[in-house]
Amino acid sequence: MVYEKNQLLTVEITDMTTDGEGIGKIDGYPFFVKDTVIGDLARIRVTRVKKNYAYGRLEKLLSQSPFRVEAKCPFHRQCGGCQIQAMSYEQQLQFKESKVKNNLIRIGGFAPEFLSTVMEPIVGMEAPFHYRNKALYPIGQDKEGNPVAGFYAGRTHSIIANTDCSLGVPENKEILEIILSYMKENHVAAYDETARKGLVRHVLIRKGFQSGEIMTCLVINMKPEKDNGKKNIDYLPNQQKLVEALSKVKGMTSISVSINRENTNVVMGKEIHTIWGKDSIKDTIYIRNAEDNFAATGQGITFSISPLSFYQVNPVQTEKLYSLALSYAGLTGKETVWDLYCGIGTISLFLAAKAGQVYGVEIIPQAIWDAKRNAVRNGIENAQFFVGNTEEVFPEKYEKDGIRADVVVVDPPRKGCDGACLEAMLKMGPERIVYVSCDSATLARDLRVLCDGGYEIKRVRAVDMFPMTVHIETIVALSRIK
Repeated sequence: MVYEKNQLLTVEITDMTTDGEGIGKIDGYPFFVKDTVIGDLARIRVTRVKKNYAYGRLEKLLSQSPFRVEAKCPFHRQCGGCQIQAMSYEQQLQFKESKVKNNLIRIGGFAPEFLSTVMEPIVGMEAPFHYRNKALYPIGQDKEGNPVAGFYAGRTHSIIANTDCSLGVPENKEILEIILSYMKENHVAAYDETARKGLVRHVLIRKGFQSGEIMTCLVINMKPEKDNGKKNIDYLPNQQKLVEALSKVKGMTSISVSINRENTNVVMGKEIHTIWGKDSIKDTIYIRNAEDNFAATGQGITFSISPLSFYQVNPVQTEKLYSLALSYAGLTGKETVWDLYCGIGTISLFLAAKAGQVYGVEIIPQAIWDAKRNAVRNGIENAQFFVGNTEEVFPEKYEKDGIRADVVVVDPPRKGCDGACLEAMLKMGPERIVYVSCDSATLARDLRVLCDGGYEIKRVRAVDMFPMTVHIETIVALSRIK
């Protein structure tokens, strides 16, 4: 049968894509339908037809899946953030665990029977809402010209106005409403991407879950005027009014502006100016016993977090993830450990608690500066950090300076490890490799290279860092075959 655009059809959703779209088939021909859950019987409208598949829009649920729940956020369908909020959390965990396993089978070529012996149960959350310590809100205006804050609708730059995201902290709403009220009262324009005019582009909010400290940074489209060779401190009209209001928010520690006049998708500008309070906030991550249901150990590491710092957004699960990394590393106190793509040294400083010596590599200079300060702040003397490309610094320190590795911990970006980095690891031949991944597809690809190069997988575990979304973190322990 030939299907046409706008045609109404009834399909039963029997599977889901890795991006959280439901899959229903009619006579073997698949339809991809956003906002559906396995088990739904749905009336859909065909939106796009290809030779071997089609896309449909959910028009009506004829019968609901047993896995469907009432979504907490009324905007979850329009917003691009929570792709699977309408699915029960238990089913979300099963979906994510299957996603990791299927990628390891399909892309990595690992046998299902083998994976069943090394995969451990996924680590979920007891309270899977309000877990994000960081939120980045685009600022725009509605049809009446009033300033609004929210999130972009999926695959667009249209803002869904919402100051009360169910994944963020409660303070976000109070802070955003103060900023929007200030903008309206003082006729401060939101940035218009098309005209490239207007002042306020985004608002960044970060909160330390242990410290309670809050940071607010407004990303603005301006170049500050110079006054006697010094930059004018008034980056915003009637700036003191805004500062007075924001500074009264409980926990407010830092208020800053980020200058960004570039016409790109990069949100934060490189130029940051503190207009009230401190330049950074602090937070503490505690080491937990990964082999004893993540029982608290009382040992914590405190980090300094600036507007540009990379810091895991889910501190509750971060403690579990990093404690697993420490456990998988199998340290006795004598090992030399390399932490590749180390960021501000979060994993490095965890490892330093039990390693002989830790070396961290990161391409962002500000992150390495933060890592060094974090080491000093915590009295850690056995961690050293280098700025540069991991694939260049890591092999160079081995070949020229003779710095070996007993254990390598790697936590790359979503694109996975660079080929040169994988080659350097295989050449150095550490006893153990701990791979922390935010994308199980590139993880599977890289694990195939490592296993073909003389390593074997010992343990695999998924950690749900991002409930209500399709994203999943995975940690793998590998051992060199002797």
